[in-house]
Parts: sequence; C-alpha cells; structure tokens
Amino acid sequence: MAVERRFYDDQCHTRRASLTQCSSRCRVRAENHGKGDAHHAGQVWARCPGATPARAVREHRNADRNTTVAAVAAVDGKWLVRGRDGRLTAYALHAGGVLRWTETRPGGPDWSGPDLFEVPHLTHLSLAQGADGYVHLLGRRSVPQKDGPPVVDVVHAIQYQSGRALNGWHSLGNPRKNTDQASGMGAPAGTVSPSGLVHFFVRTAAGGVMLRRDDKAGTWESWHNLNARGAEEGMAVTLGASGAVDLLVQGPGGAMRWRQAARDGKFSREEDMPVQMAPASVTSLETAPDRCTYYWTDPATGGVVAYRLGGWVIPLGGAPAEGPVSVLRAPLDGYDCTVLAHRDVDGHVMVAACGTENEGEGCGGHRPGCGRACLRPWRPTVPAGSWWR
Repeated sequence: MAVERRFYDDQCHTRRASLTQCSSRCRVRAENHGKGDAHHAGQVWARCPGATPARAVREHRNADRNTTVAAVAAVDGKWLVRGRDGRLTAYALHAGGVLRWTETRPGGPDWSGPDLFEVPHLTHLSLAQGADGYVHLLGRRSVPQKDGPPVVDVVHAIQYQSGRALNGWHSLGNPRKNTDQASGMGAPAGTVSPSGLVHFFVRTAAGGVMLRRDDKAGTWESWHNLNARGAEEGMAVTLGASGAVDLLVQGPGGAMRWRQAARDGKFSREEDMPVQMAPASVTSLETAPDRCTYYWTDPATGGVVAYRLGGWVIPLGGAPAEGPVSVLRAPLDGYDCTVLAHRDVDGHVMVAACGTENEGEGCGGHRPGCGRACLRPWRPTVPAGSWWR
C-alpha cells in the first residue's frame, strides 16, 4: 500500500520529489510503494530554509475554542500516516496529550483539526500502523508524585479510521515494579506484524531491553526480557518483507541486534555491530527483502552514515541535529531511490536522495520551481560524504 508523506510550510510546494510553483505553502510529498516503512520525508542534502515538520504542526488556531493549540514536541519516528481511505493524518505531542490533524479528502489541500486527545503527563509518543490501516499510539507517561520518583508506564490507544475518535488510552504497565527502576524506563518503539500483532520495546533503567506484544486472542502477553546489557536510548525497529521484526539498539561499544526467525516468532540475539553512534540517532529501512540498511550520526564527524551487514560504513555527509534522520524508499524518475531528511543544527530541513543500496555513487537533487530556492540545483551525482548547503 502506498504511503504518502507531505510537509507543509510557507515557502514552496514539492510533489512526488519534483518541485512546482506555489505562493503560500510548501508540500514535500514522497511515495513508498510497499518497499519499507517511511518516517518523515525525502534524501538530497539540499537546504530547505524554514521548512521543518515540527513547524508545520507547531501552532494552529482552534476555531471552536478560539484558543491556540501548540505542539510541544514531535512524535518519535513516523508522525504522518495514510489511512485506508487515502487521507493523511498528522500527529504531534501536546502538553495535555496528543494533537491530530486529518485531511478532509485524499490529496488535500485542506485539513481538519487539530483535535486534542487528552492524556496528561505524556513525555514521548510513537506510532505503529498495521496492514489493516489501524494506527497504534504508544506513549511513555510519567506522573509526578508528591514524594518519591514519578510513576512511569506505557500507554496505548488505537485509531481505527481516519478522523475518528481513538478507542481510549489503556496502560500497558512497566516491566519493573521497583519505583526507582521503573521511573528510568525509556520511550517505547514498536511495529505491527502482518497478522496484526503489536510488538513494542522499551529500555530499562539498568540498560536492559524488554519486549511486550499482544497475542492472537487479543490480550497482552507478559514482558519478555531480551537479556541486553548497556542499552542506551536509540532503537530502530524494522518489519521485513517476510513479516519478521528486526531490532537494533544502541549501546556504549556498538549496537545490539535481535531478529525473529519467523513471523510472530521468538527473538534471537544476532552479532553485535562494533560501531559508534551519536546518542539516539539510529534508524533503519528495509532496502531489500529482509535486509536492512541502518543510518545514524557519526559522533566523530557529525555526519550521517549508512551501513548494511557485511559491508562498509558509508559516509553521507550532512550535519543533523539531535535524533535520527527520516528515511523512506520512493520511485524517483523511474528509479528505486532512498530518500532522507534531517533537521540541521540551524533548524533547517536538509533533504537528500540516492539509489537504493547505491549510496556510494552519491546523492542528487532538484531545483525548485518557486520564488526563492529552497533546494540547490540538480547535479547528476555528488561524491559520497559530500552534501549541499
């Protein structure tokens, strides 16, 4: 199922990785035709001044209440999803819960919202969408206490149809009962298998990794300990073509990896990756059937790198701010391409594209067709490790 991604701003309008004239807003749209999960947007390390996904949903006027509803943080990972009816839905974190915007019809340009779904004390939010179109919202909630550390748990809600109400928030608990240990639980990261089973992972305060998932009877299994040590913030969860889940977790001396042998099966520990990653910067994309390419920020150079098991670390350049880059696969001019985007340290969106699993040949971009340039001119190739400002 095609997954479309659009970003809005007041500069220009980008559609299917080609740029056209628009006087009021910026839309960056990419399509992923079932070739891996998508996060935010596109790849060409080209600068797009002022166009940030957070800015696109940071502040909207709620006409019904005549008040300004402001987002306080972005969703971890994917924040824009496409429903079975073809409409896009955008989410952001609010001080009082979750904000949601919904297209009024497929293709836009009008959006309804924001709708506020109240869930106090939410510190992190991530999304996972199943093949049935259901959107699972997984949040980390931290409720302050008068005495002692906060009460921390994972909360879960489901959106069954675009624009409809959520089914209500339910606590999925915490893998640790000790209050001091429980308060150090990390943010959840998850996915939905083809059979509709939700899998999500959290880091414990002691550096462990815990899995919880629902079963075919519709109830949640108990927590599964993946027997990790030294886990840090930063998880990449990938659903492969076979339905098996791949998990990569950042650690102090490299990255730890687990994988299912079969759909909805048990997780087995794979060989660690002896690489250094900037904190909470890793993400992944299936670039061939059941084969992942991992992307992260190199702490030594500050640039983005790509890596596949058995290969070399490939420098892609850029200078991302904190957090992972956004990555997807999309056909560009008839070619299977990998598209990435990140926010740089100055707050600008940087976009880059290259042939899928062909990062070594370099990246390229497009000149926009609107007033002032938000992307630099097209060049056939850019040597690996270079980027455009």
